[in-house]
Parts: sequence; C-alpha cells; structure tokens
Amino acid sequence: MNQVGQRERQTQKRVVQLFQQQLNYRYLGNWKDRTDNSNIEIDLLTTFLRDKQGYSDTLITKALHELNKVAGNQSNSLYDINKEVYSLLRYGVKIKAEIGENTQTVELINWKNPLENDFAIAEEVTVKGENSKRPDIVLYINGIALGVLELKRSSVSVSEGIRQNLDNQKSIFIQSFFTTMQFIMAGNDTEGLRYGTIATPEKYYLTWKENQDPSPNLSPTGREALNVPPSHLGKGVRGLGILDRHLLQLCEKPRFLELIHDFIVFDLGIKKICRQHQYFGIKAAQDYLKRREGGIIWHSQGSGKSLTMVWLAKWIRENITDARVLIITDREELDAQIEGDYLGVNERIYRTQSSKDLINALNNSQRWLICSLIHKFGNQEKSDYDDYIEGLKSHIPQEFTPKGDIYIFVDECHRTQSGKLHQAMKQLIPNAVLIGFTGTPLLKSDKQQNSPAVFGKHSIR
Repeated sequence: MNQVGQRERQTQKRVVQLFQQQLNYRYLGNWKDRTDNSNIEIDLLTTFLRDKQGYSDTLITKALHELNKVAGNQSNSLYDINKEVYSLLRYGVKIKAEIGENTQTVELINWKNPLENDFAIAEEVTVKGENSKRPDIVLYINGIALGVLELKRSSVSVSEGIRQNLDNQKSIFIQSFFTTMQFIMAGNDTEGLRYGTIATPEKYYLTWKENQDPSPNLSPTGREALNVPPSHLGKGVRGLGILDRHLLQLCEKPRFLELIHDFIVFDLGIKKICRQHQYFGIKAAQDYLKRREGGIIWHSQGSGKSLTMVWLAKWIRENITDARVLIITDREELDAQIEGDYLGVNERIYRTQSSKDLINALNNSQRWLICSLIHKFGNQEKSDYDDYIEGLKSHIPQEFTPKGDIYIFVDECHRTQSGKLHQAMKQLIPNAVLIGFTGTPLLKSDKQQNSPAVFGKHSIR
C-alpha cells in the first residue's frame, strides 16, 4: 500500500514541477493540514483586485460579498450555482459603490490580458464537507478554484480518478467546493489526461488530441515537450510523456482562460465544454472572418455542430463591430436546439415565423441573432430552398436595407451547391459573409465548381 501511494506521489510531484517550471504557475504549497481551504481564497482574490485591477476597497468588499453569496447559495442545485458563478466570472460583478451612484463592473479575471492574472496551484487540498475530501491538485486563478486534477498511478485506470471527481461533487462530500469549478480532470502516465466539467458523466469525459507548434507563452522546456510527433505520444520525450503533454496543451495560461471564456455552455441543465476539433475549427474560422472571408466547416455526425455554431456566433458578436448573425436551418429540432444553446451563453435568438418576419428583422437593428427555418416557408412538393427564396423576394420592401455587418450560417450547406441560396442572399444582403456547415463529404467536382463560389475557397475540417 505504501508503494502504491509512493508511485502516485512521484507522479504528483512531477506534475507539480511541470506546473511551476513549464507552465509558470505559482506554487501555493501542500494544503493537507491547512485549515479552512476554500474554492474562493479571499486574500489571494483581494490582492489581485487591489494590486492588479486597481479597485477600491469598497468595490472589492462588495464584489467579494456578491461572489460568496452566489457561490454559497446551497438552496440551489450545483448546476444553477455554477452557472451563476460562471456569469460573474465571465461578465464581472455589477455593483454600486454607494447608493445612487452608477453601476460599476468588477472584473474578477482579466480576460483581455491573460498573463496579468495570478495562476497558482496547491496540492493535497483538504476540503471540509459532510465528509471531507482531499483533491490532489487544484488550479487557482486569482484565488478562485477553476480546475481540479486527480492523479493515478500507471496501473490504475483514469476512470478511477474520474469516478473520484464525481463522488466529490456529491452533497455528502464536498459539493460546495465545485461551485466555481470549470475544468475537472483526471490522468495517469499511460492514458494521459481526461477532462470534463461539473456533473459530466464518466463516458463523456474528453481527451485533448493535438500535435502542433506550442504556444510562445510556455517556457522553453514546455515548448520542447509539445513539439512531439504522434508516434512518440505516450512514450515520453526527454522524460515527458502523454500526461505531461496533455497538461501543457490544456493548461497553458492563455488557452486555459480562452477555453473557459469562449468554449463553455450551459445547455438545458447540462454544462458542456468543447472538444479539441471544435476549438481548432473555430480558431481557424476566426482568422478567415477577421478578413471577412467565408468558407465551409466540415463536421462528422455527432461532433457537436450546433455548439460550434453557438461559440462561433458568440465570438463574432463580441469581436466584430456591428456584427449580426443569421442562422439558416432546415430542421425543426436543430432550430429549437440552437435556441436553447444560445440561452446557455446568455443570448436570445430570434426565431422568425415567416419570410416577411425575416425581412423585417433584417431591416432593423433590434436583434443581432436571428434563426430562419427554411421549411416553414415552403411546401414539401417543391424544393424548400426554391420556396424559401421566392418567399423572401416577395416580401422585400422598396426601402429595404439590411442593418449591420451580417454573417450567415447555412446548415447542411451541401444542399445549396446549385448556388441558388447564395445568389438570393447576395441580392438580399450584398455584403454578407457566408459560412457553410456540412457533414456530407463534398465531391471534387462540387468543390471545384460550386463551393468556392458559394461559400469561399476555405474548408475547415
């Protein structure tokens, strides 16, 4: 038994050094015997808000009170509490220094300048609850616990660490510690790292798969460790194996915060976080959209297309001036699912009811996010796209001028290879950028003749 504990301790010691030496996290210490460990370390957060953010003591006191009130509201479910905490993390705490004064926003995390935040880890963090538990490693950003990691020896499945995380989230253990948590991880040296978020079932824990140049924000040793060919994964390079590589990729400072800020959604009672193909697909699309270039995002069945749409639209909204997004689908269930997903990122999508309704929505700037369901406008005996286009044209008023910088998402875009929808949209919204989504492989002839003309020359897989 002692030998088992020693093996896991050796892995933990190495991982702690990796966070310190390669990811440049501060080491807070071994908190096994430290009293009153919390997921909100008030002293650390206060120091950040005062010294780094420059807030007054009054604003800091009120912001901390609000954060603790939300995180400590045990009358709600873990999902609901975590969702409210996430909102405070992402959008800041809205407070008034004094009655009658203007509302101010206290930013708990500096999202714009990730490296200005205080990244730290503690190990053996004893947390008191109905039954106390001790997570192996906790990741603190500005004193707020945003990540937890359970480590196992090589001969013990990562699944055991996942189940340990799930047990810890139960009310009979330390559920309240997870109200701030965004990344919940488990790993060993043979299987690498698996990650999820609160209440993620074991079968839905994910593995981050990546083989590309490392971030310049890593230390030289960290960059060296990431630049490894696929054939070496799991075998160790310069003493660094698959677990180390996964941690370097997922917990690198700017990426860790970017994943939390841009790639989390609360979807009808389930908190979800992105898979690596969604992250890299959206990142690639962002580069094209900054240049106002359209393209096609190819996805396989069950790859999370609707969430990709949600996260990409959210990014467009927050990073492109006067941006508006129109999502065109031909399935009622996807139309409804997308609406629910957007509610999960605090955005309401307007579901148009007719061609005239869509034209009116585009003709004023009241709504930035619009969904148009094609088969509502046609009949099943004719092409839905033909009826959809005819309906649009029949309702265009003489004074029609689409407002804003419009980006059009077209679901199942392989059905538009004739170019009819593209032509109609270009007449209706001449300056719109079209982004197609398809799970159907495009024929070589289609790619050569129609896809570039319709959506642009770029294809992201």
